[in-house]
Amino acid sequence: MPLTVTSLHRYPVKSMRGEALADAVVEPWGLAGDRRWMVVLGEGPDTGRFVSARSDPRLVLVEPRLTAAGLHLAAPGVEDAPAPLDVPLPDAATLLDVEIWGSELPAAVASTAADAWLSDYLGHAVRLVHLDDPTRRPTSPAFSRADDRVGFADGYPLLLTTERSLAALNEAVAENDGDPVAMNRFRPNLVVDGDVAWAEDDWRRVRVGDATFRMVKGCARCVLTTVDPDTGAKGREPMWTLARTRRFDKGVWFGVNLVPDGPADAGVTLRVGDELEVLEAVAPGGGPLRAAPAVPA
Repeated sequence: MPLTVTSLHRYPVKSMRGEALADAVVEPWGLAGDRRWMVVLGEGPDTGRFVSARSDPRLVLVEPRLTAAGLHLAAPGVEDAPAPLDVPLPDAATLLDVEIWGSELPAAVASTAADAWLSDYLGHAVRLVHLDDPTRRPTSPAFSRADDRVGFADGYPLLLTTERSLAALNEAVAENDGDPVAMNRFRPNLVVDGDVAWAEDDWRRVRVGDATFRMVKGCARCVLTTVDPDTGAKGREPMWTLARTRRFDKGVWFGVNLVPDGPADAGVTLRVGDELEVLEAVAPGGGPLRAAPAVPA
């Protein structure tokens, strides 16, 4: 059975609700429009530090939509949410120093109305920023190349997961008397079906449609996966089961991080239904990619 892309996803604002796409353009730092906006703390000694659903789970209930002029924010179904708001693309001349997972870089400041909307919604002072220049943030040099770049995703441009691995995980969750979890808990960009569970651990280079990608690191998961994206409520799954079935070194793992393999891959359109071809792989059994690979100069 061929490996096939079953869904594509982007997340316009970090930690907010994602959107399923029929097709998406590959950029060097991720899918076009993916995590170029982010919420940061708005006051105090940590001003500019990123805010995520790890600490503010209500973020997952906000539906951001990219528009020709910028961004539309709404939280349908949330009784105390502010009225929907259109946010213009900010002026790149007004920058704020922000911090995300040790990366420090400037980002363009959105409108005061957007800051007020989000501060009211979350109940503390925050600001909304936009990464006007996505070449500013490098990926970790331990796992990728010096010229690799990423937007406001946690660490790398794209995340791939597989339907078979989710099915295997949910079988284990059921054995622990838990309820199955949906794929959107893991916030992937590409979801693939057609191979055995955890086969993605062993892939090192793949082609999807006309674009090629390097696998650079397995994805170590965190408590964000325990936030139900439909309700914002926290539970114990899937971390409780992953800790018993997918613990390697000091982490628990689901999915694999990808980087576009070269300049020729930028601008390629991926589509649901595209086949994935494994170009390079290692022998199975080693678990997720977590040791720094040899990277050509």
